[in-house]
Amino acid sequence: MTDNIALGEHRDLLDIIDSLRSQGVSHYVDLPEIIVCGDQSAGKSSVLEAISGMPFPTKDGLCTRFATELILRRGRENSTKVSITPGESRFGEDKERLESWQPKGNIGREGLGTVTDEAKCAMANPTSTYEFYEDILRIELTGPEQPHLTMVDLPGLFRRGNKEQSDADVDIVRSMVEKYMARPRSIILTVVSAKYEYVLQEVTLMAKRADPEGLRTMGLITKPDTLDVGSDSEKYFIRLAQNLEEELRLGWHVLKNRKFEERDVTSAQRDAIESEFFRNGLWGSIDSSHCGVAALRARLSAVLRDQILSQLPGLVRDVEDGIHDCADRLNRLGPVRGTPQQQLSFLLRVSEEYTSLATQAVEGMYTDRFFGSRKKVEKFHTRLRAVVQGQLRGFADEMRLNGQSQDIIDSDSEGQDGNKLRDMPRISRSEYIGGVADRLKYSKGRELSGLFNPLIVSDLFIEQREPWGGIVKLYAEEIVEAAHLTTQLIVEHITPSDIAEGILRLVRQEIEKLKAVMDAKINALLASAAQHPITYNPQLTENVQRIQQARHKRKIKKLVRSTFGLRRFDNPDSKISLNPIELVNLVGEGFETDMERFGSALAVDYMEAYYKARCFSQ
Repeated sequence: MTDNIALGEHRDLLDIIDSLRSQGVSHYVDLPEIIVCGDQSAGKSSVLEAISGMPFPTKDGLCTRFATELILRRGRENSTKVSITPGESRFGEDKERLESWQPKGNIGREGLGTVTDEAKCAMANPTSTYEFYEDILRIELTGPEQPHLTMVDLPGLFRRGNKEQSDADVDIVRSMVEKYMARPRSIILTVVSAKYEYVLQEVTLMAKRADPEGLRTMGLITKPDTLDVGSDSEKYFIRLAQNLEEELRLGWHVLKNRKFEERDVTSAQRDAIESEFFRNGLWGSIDSSHCGVAALRARLSAVLRDQILSQLPGLVRDVEDGIHDCADRLNRLGPVRGTPQQQLSFLLRVSEEYTSLATQAVEGMYTDRFFGSRKKVEKFHTRLRAVVQGQLRGFADEMRLNGQSQDIIDSDSEGQDGNKLRDMPRISRSEYIGGVADRLKYSKGRELSGLFNPLIVSDLFIEQREPWGGIVKLYAEEIVEAAHLTTQLIVEHITPSDIAEGILRLVRQEIEKLKAVMDAKINALLASAAQHPITYNPQLTENVQRIQQARHKRKIKKLVRSTFGLRRFDNPDSKISLNPIELVNLVGEGFETDMERFGSALAVDYMEAYYKARCFSQ
């Protein structure tokens, strides 16, 4: 298909892509193009001059400050057109000024050097120190010898500054080249000078990063006549040109640059000198279609054509997606709002849409396409009820695991109830009861020995619930953020960006007011939990009995195991003969005889039971 495409169709195809690029479509959709990259003094300008027949400005140690788009078309008459395509950062009068710019110099007589300087002055901003521009100098050349080809020449890479370019410019140029290389539809024409070692030329590493598999990179070797005949360097670059050293899908090409003493020869004479060079020596072993400027013109033209054809379906999809996105944004702008009545109608529509979406988000009825499908993770934050449900589950788990200031470990049950998952400090029950017993000595009232002052339960509970405040406030903050994010996504969905910003400013103010009310309520609830303990929840006494029964069972089990051994105890078929007195003695062992510790243990049981009744009753 690509081999049989007519010449006129080829030109039409390139013209369509160039027209899209000139209209700024490349700011939103990646268009197929050939980008010319290389280190400074690699011979890029000579390459472009050889292809176009138009002298390009060359000066060692000085790079161009912008990208140059070179558009070549075959036609009966020679014609030249120069213009500037403003960058994304240009707006209003500044953009219109560059779009209407025309060079004063005569490109036919003076070449592109003068035009390039004029373009630089037009792009320059007197109030800025920035010396590189997003604008593109667009040069269209038509003539009977021109190929159908479009290329973008990028500033040359360099490692160190000089009087004309600073060290800071090094990173600016690198960033610009990397940006162009990263475009997935770009063909990277990597210009490599034979004067320098291949691995030391920065462009080769950058191209490798941008195109690791070498699928859209084409190598171009310049200045092959500077190599010593028969040297290892010459042999290396010949193998490189034969695609043996660094394999690229699009292969390599070799071009002989015009020497200084050949600066006055015509293009035809330059081509003849080049052809003679490639007929002699080891360079004659390279395929003639991979040598010389004439073959390069045809080869680049075919590569670009094939790239456009292969990328066309994806390009069409991207353009259609962009159109749909633009239509959606225009729809959010709504109708004209020139009169107060039109403005009121717009606000009413926005209000209705917001109410509908916010209600669905809160109630968990996600029927609008705004919420996406359950498989779209990126849409999850629009589903406020689901987000809050997840936060509340996390809150419950955090309270269970880390809601107490100390994890009271019964040595008989340690490791059996999942306590090992907790992050809080641990203390043995025996040690904790000892501390309570010491405190009870200073709070003795009229209670009998073995009982406890009820106020100790309140003190112990308040100490245990100390982490509640931090946990509650953390999750409350996250829920507020979730509500704010969902609101922001809804507003941005139903209104244009300039209006959404104003609405969200008001929303943030109201949310801050609501948050203040919520914080006050949280503080009041936390304060109420620190008051004298009181509850009518029947689970209190049930929890106390369960705690005591479980602990008593563990003690009996421990005594049986120590008396009769693990083997007989763990065997379900084992039988043990006991007389009643032995049974009574066995059951009676292990009871607390110290009355102070007994009372303290009972106080701890009530504190733990009360904690469960307050924390997990809901």
